[in-house]
Amino acid sequence: MNKKVFLNEKPDEINYTVHYPDDYRDLPLLVYLHGAGERGKDISHLERHGIPQLLAKNKEFNAVVLCLQCPAMFVWDNVVEKVKDIIDKTVSDFDIKKDRICLTGSSMGGFGTFAVAMTYNNFFSAIAPVAGGSMAWRAGVLKTTPVYAFHGEKDTVVIPEYSKFMVEAINKAGGSAKLVLLPELGHNDGIDYTYENTDIIDWLLSRRRTDFTRTPEICEELF
Repeated sequence: MNKKVFLNEKPDEINYTVHYPDDYRDLPLLVYLHGAGERGKDISHLERHGIPQLLAKNKEFNAVVLCLQCPAMFVWDNVVEKVKDIIDKTVSDFDIKKDRICLTGSSMGGFGTFAVAMTYNNFFSAIAPVAGGSMAWRAGVLKTTPVYAFHGEKDTVVIPEYSKFMVEAINKAGGSAKLVLLPELGHNDGIDYTYENTDIIDWLLSRRRTDFTRTPEICEELF
C-alpha cells in the first residue's frame, strides 16, 4: 500500500499516516486510534500494535487506512475535535463516501473510539473498540451505530467489565452491540490477537451507515 505521513512539530497537534492502494476509488475509510504507549512525536511508535503493526508487516487492506498519533500530554478524549477534523480532511482528499467511514482503536484508543463515536454519534458506519470502555451513561447515543467490541478475559490493565458495561448499556438503549471475550488472553496479547486473527477488520469494512441490524448482546466466547 502507498503511504503518506503528516507530521506536526507543535506538541499539542496530531501526527498521522494515511495508507491506500493504487486504486482507492469507492473504498471505505478505516480509522485507527492507538493506545497510551504510542503517544508523542515518534511516528514509528504507531507500529507497536494493532492496524499499524499489520501495515508494517505489509498487510494489504481494501480500504484507505488513517492512523493517528495522540500528543504525549493528552488522551484521545481530549482531542476529539482534532481527530474529527483530520478524518474530514482525509474523507475529502480521498473522496470517501460518507456512509463508509468506520472507526476502531485499542486500549486508550478503545476508549477514544467510544468517545469520538459518542460525540459524532450519527457519523460512523460502525465502530470496533478493543480493550476499551467509556461512560456507560452516555452509551445510548450509540443506539444507531453498530458496535463490535473485543476484550481479553485476563486483561488486568483495562478490565473486561468496562467493555461489558458499554455493550450492555448500548443494547439496553435499543442499539446493536456485540462483545467478544477472548479466553486466557490479557491486554496486549488480546489486542494483537484481535487484529490478526478475528473478523474485526472485515466486519468494519463491510458496514455502511444505512446497514443497521440487530446482533446478539454479548458473546461469551470467541467463535
